[in-house]
Amino acid sequence: MAKPRKVPSPQRDKKEKAKSSGKNSAPEKEPYSMTTKVTVLGTVGLGIFLGVYFMPPIVIEESIYEAGLTVLASSTKTTPISSYEVKCSDDYQQDTFYECKPKFCGRVIMDGLVQEEEAKYLLGVAKKGLAYGGSSGGASILDLHSGALSKQDKFINIYSILPEEGGFTEEDFNMYKKVKNKIQKAISKHFKIPLSSLYLTKPTFFSRMNTTEAKTVHDEYWHKHVDKITYGSFHYTSLLYLSTYNEDFTGGRFIFVDNGKDEKTVEPRLGRVSFFTSGSENVHYVEKLESGIRYAITISFTCDPDMAINDPVVRQYNVK
Repeated sequence: MAKPRKVPSPQRDKKEKAKSSGKNSAPEKEPYSMTTKVTVLGTVGLGIFLGVYFMPPIVIEESIYEAGLTVLASSTKTTPISSYEVKCSDDYQQDTFYECKPKFCGRVIMDGLVQEEEAKYLLGVAKKGLAYGGSSGGASILDLHSGALSKQDKFINIYSILPEEGGFTEEDFNMYKKVKNKIQKAISKHFKIPLSSLYLTKPTFFSRMNTTEAKTVHDEYWHKHVDKITYGSFHYTSLLYLSTYNEDFTGGRFIFVDNGKDEKTVEPRLGRVSFFTSGSENVHYVEKLESGIRYAITISFTCDPDMAINDPVVRQYNVK
C-alpha cells in the first residue's frame, strides 16, 4: 500500500473549515436535470440530450486513501486495468434487456486500451471542432453525431458552418469509430454481455472545460448526478481522457461518491479510459477546474436498440 499523500481539494478544505467553525454549511445543491438543455437544443433542431463507460474483480493494492478521498487511479502512474465491483442499485429492475442490463455493477480504469497516438489524434479533432465555437461559460461540448457545438450561451450545428476545406476528414471519423469500438468491446467483455446487444447512444460528445466563470446552469458540471437518471437511455458510461491532471490542468478530477460521503477519484491521464455502470450505484461529479484546460470524450452505451445512434459520417457536411 502506497503511503498517503496530500491531495489538494479546495472544496473539501472549505467544508472542513465550516465544520470546525461551528457554522452550518450551505445545503448541498440537488443534481441539475438536463431536460432544460434538451429544450435549448430543440430550438436549434438538434434534438439530443446533453449535459454536461469478465474478469474477476482485481484487488487494487496501490489505491491511496487521504482525508476521505481514495485515489483509484493516479495521473502519475500507468494503470493497465483496475476493476472495482459495487452493489447494483434498483435502477435496472424495470429494464427488460436481460442479456445486456448489468448482472453486476462496477467501475473499470484502463490505460493502454487506447494508444497515446490515438488519444492525441482525437484531441486534435476536438480542438479543430471547438475552434468554431465555445461556451461563454467554462464548459463546451462538441457532438459529432448531431453536430451540436457550444457557441456562447447556445448551441449551433457545426455541420452548417464548416468550410469545404479544413473541416473534418474521413480519417477523423475513422479514428473516432476505431476508438469507440475498442471501448465498446472492453465493456462487453468485462460485464459479460453480448457485443451485439450493446448500442452506442446519445449524448456522446467531446468536452472542454476551462476556468471561465459559469454563465448558465449548463456550465455547472460539478454537481453530483446519476447518468441513468439524467439521460434515461444510459446503461454503461465511458470516458476517454484527452489531457492529464496536474500537467494540463488542476482540479477537474472525476469523483465517485459512495454512501453520500465516501469519495473516490480517477485522475485524468491522456489516453486513460474509465467505464462504469450508469445507475445510482455510481453517483459522480467532476471537480471545479482550478487552472488549465481539460479535454475528454464521453461515450455512452445503451441496451435499448430504440435509443441507438449511428456512427458519424462525412456526408453530414453542409446540413442546414
